[in-house]
Amino acid sequence: MRLTFTPVNFTRMLVWGGFALVLLVAPLVFSRGAALSILSQIGTVMIFALSYNMLLGQGGMLSFGHAVYSGLGAFFAVHAMNGSGVGAAIPTTLIPLVGGVFGLLFGVLFGYVTTKKSGNTFAMITLGLVELVFASSLMFPVFFGGEGGITTNRVRGEALFGITYGPQIQVYYLIAAWLFASTIAMFAFTQTPLGRMVNAVRDNPERVEFIGYDTQWVRYLTLILSAFFAGISGALGAINFEIVSAENVSAIRSGAVLLFVFIGGIGFFFGPLLGAVIGVFFSVMLSDFTPAWQLYLGLFFILLVRYAPAGLASLILMLLRVAHFGQFGRIWKPLLAVCAVTLLGVAGVVIGIEMLYHLTLEGANGSVMKLFGQQVDTKAAGPWLLAGALTAVGLFGYRKIQPGYYSTWSEVNADIAAKQRGSQA
Repeated sequence: MRLTFTPVNFTRMLVWGGFALVLLVAPLVFSRGAALSILSQIGTVMIFALSYNMLLGQGGMLSFGHAVYSGLGAFFAVHAMNGSGVGAAIPTTLIPLVGGVFGLLFGVLFGYVTTKKSGNTFAMITLGLVELVFASSLMFPVFFGGEGGITTNRVRGEALFGITYGPQIQVYYLIAAWLFASTIAMFAFTQTPLGRMVNAVRDNPERVEFIGYDTQWVRYLTLILSAFFAGISGALGAINFEIVSAENVSAIRSGAVLLFVFIGGIGFFFGPLLGAVIGVFFSVMLSDFTPAWQLYLGLFFILLVRYAPAGLASLILMLLRVAHFGQFGRIWKPLLAVCAVTLLGVAGVVIGIEMLYHLTLEGANGSVMKLFGQQVDTKAAGPWLLAGALTAVGLFGYRKIQPGYYSTWSEVNADIAAKQRGSQA
């Protein structure tokens, strides 16, 4: 018998420890107003986005119907919370497991059909599937609750160690615990033979079939596991909001998670986590301040795809790479200048959009609006001139500074590539 020694990966332990610490400390830092509710929403969206990335990022399966699994998992979780018998005996802490199991079962049912094809055909079938389920949610009000949905009460049964899930802080830590466990499980999946094989199916399905693997079954099993975690996310959302409606199984929600994952970066495991934060910022936080939040989200997405198609995660990793090789000192000044002129231009665009929205939507209530803490008359020339000037300065400054920054950035990356070749020689 031969013994082998596998060294401990301290870097990985440090990353996971830091992730757990952030989850523990976050409600202590953001403890005012609706911050806990927003943190809870971010947690559920993170699980949903990670489960979707198992399909898109790891398997190359563009799905427009992933909300089917999270939504149906949420509905069954709500019925388990409201029902009697076996459902009533399940504590709230384990209700997310109910959502996960039913998400998995529907993944078994629907996935067998959808994964028969790949590429664009798979995407179109999932789009038809989500529309089918959404229509069914309005046709069967006994189970789905019609347009009003189904409400529940998360405070049920006897309190265990004083935990009733009445206070939002307790709900947050429940979501954080399931988020941490689900994230570890989904990362572990990427290290399994199935996880590696679905990467191969994404990159070269013909070669995978040539060596004897059934690509349809690889996609099918991956979708089943993805549906399980999506169901957990849906159940946690049901506990947090205490209501589930037809919107939970809609194409809108499927499209939203697709958008968030792309923003974060589909090529990186932690990309969906970033995308979830940005997505909740736009759809929850920013929507409280402006009706134009969808316009801003669309513009942000377009610019990101134009200048960083690999997502925010790629930008962060590129900057970390530059810092690792001790080259950040060469780019921070031009980078800061580019960011400064960009912010000026963004400020001008935002002022113009907000005034235009006020004139078209709130014009009957008067032309004066509050913008950045100041009273602004949207019919006066001054604010429009200011918006135009800021936008013009931003555009002009960007066109002047960006070429120099790009040149410096290219030189830095060329030097790094030369160092790497020298170290490998």
